[in-house]
Amino acid sequence: MVGKGAVAFVYVLRSKTTGRHYIGCSEDPQRRLVEHNAGETVSTRGRGPWEIVYQKSFATLAEARRHETGLKRKKSAKYLEWLVTQSG
Repeated sequence: MVGKGAVAFVYVLRSKTTGRHYIGCSEDPQRRLVEHNAGETVSTRGRGPWEIVYQKSFATLAEARRHETGLKRKKSAKYLEWLVTQSG
């Protein structure tokens, strides 16, 4: 979901090789995807290739960070899969 006037986005990546997820926040999720796939992010290096499976826009970076933190606190692959299917 991409909103008009969005300043920040929360995104969920899924590894095409392992099926694992990564949750992040950025003003430019597509640029971040390129960085993740290029191995520029330590926490995702060597686990890709990655694809964006969920993206939500927010008017402020603070709102996006709160949503990102909430998703990370759940620590549930099942919840993330549900979220992805609901947003698609």
